[in-house]
Amino acid sequence: MKIARPESKAVFCYCLLACFFNVINAQEWTRFRGPNGSGVSEATTVPVQWSDADYNWKKRLPGGGHSSPVVWGNRLFITSADEEKHLRFLLCIDTGDGATIWSREYKFTPFKKHSGNSYATTTPVVDSERVYVLWQSSDGSSLDALDHDGYPVWQHDLGKYKSGHGTGSSPIVYQDMVIVDNDHDADSFLVALDSSTGTVRWQLPRIGDRACYSTPCIFEPRGRDAQIIFTHSFRGITGVDAAKGTMNWEIDVFGTHKQRAVGSPVIYNDLVIGSSGFTTAEKNVVAVQPNQTDSGHDIKEVYRLNRQVPHVPTPLVYRDRLFLWTDTGIVTCADASNGKQIWQKRIGGTYFGSPICVGGRLYCVDRDGVVNVLAATDKFEQLASNNLGETCRSTPTVSGGVMYLRTYSQLLSIGGTK
Repeated sequence: MKIARPESKAVFCYCLLACFFNVINAQEWTRFRGPNGSGVSEATTVPVQWSDADYNWKKRLPGGGHSSPVVWGNRLFITSADEEKHLRFLLCIDTGDGATIWSREYKFTPFKKHSGNSYATTTPVVDSERVYVLWQSSDGSSLDALDHDGYPVWQHDLGKYKSGHGTGSSPIVYQDMVIVDNDHDADSFLVALDSSTGTVRWQLPRIGDRACYSTPCIFEPRGRDAQIIFTHSFRGITGVDAAKGTMNWEIDVFGTHKQRAVGSPVIYNDLVIGSSGFTTAEKNVVAVQPNQTDSGHDIKEVYRLNRQVPHVPTPLVYRDRLFLWTDTGIVTCADASNGKQIWQKRIGGTYFGSPICVGGRLYCVDRDGVVNVLAATDKFEQLASNNLGETCRSTPTVSGGVMYLRTYSQLLSIGGTK
């Protein structure tokens, strides 16, 4: 038997550590706000503060939009829209140098939307084989699947989409299904499509009374089947059996006042946290605990926060702490288990994108394109402000230890191992 020399052992240990480091930093960011919509990355190679010279690359996009990039391996996928030419785009970009690998065009007829919205607000979702993009409009909507080389695989017709505010909810992938929350001002439904063929696996009708823009997430309670979590302003929080498409439970926690569910639900241990509200009216962030009993489901409201809470930005949970970043730049740190406030500070700005947490630091971009960075700890600490130089209503993406920031018309890459 050959005995390794001490230096060989050291090299072997170094390689193991390097592999571990690379696995952590290669974490894919496949949907809006990354892994299960949590917005959390443990990458350690994203800077806190930077200058223009620190970018890996900058890329001008055709037209503009508010969607976030998604990444698989060295391929980044993003949508954009040229309002004058009435063209939407799905682009595949090389993460290494920002070069366009391919681009696909989709003609559209302009439709009514909020002045702060865009025709490319929905974030695509990607898995190991395909990228899925949701195009909704008053003329007709579709979910399109393409392979990673940009060739169409299937298309599913979702019907006309009705909302005076435009579109915003993004699809997700769970196992071999693509799931869409199609809540709008007409006949609504939740639907799961086979990711390989586009055939309907299940479809759950919803009362069409309000367009909402939250993106679902997965709830996997210990010893029980997985559920898809949806939020709606007038229906509250809903848990749907992921495999069967049957509603397990629903709890109306938001009320009937003027509101719209825009921020997406997040999971903390056995709690589901959802939000709904209106810019100039009441807003609520509510944590519920779904318990399964012999007779069905017993859903308990655990806590509710309704002062200085967000309408558009999605909540974030990191290491037992709940962070709420309001549309008007007030940030709250609370105990995620009971909602008790630890600190609250006003940092200013107006926010349409959601915060993410990278290596224990919060990053959130205001409307003017300023990336504010805070420590995600029990003590408030503002670490930096970085100006992107253009308006921004998007949420950052982190993959391979690199942060990708989308302003209205540009894509920027920062960080990573040089």
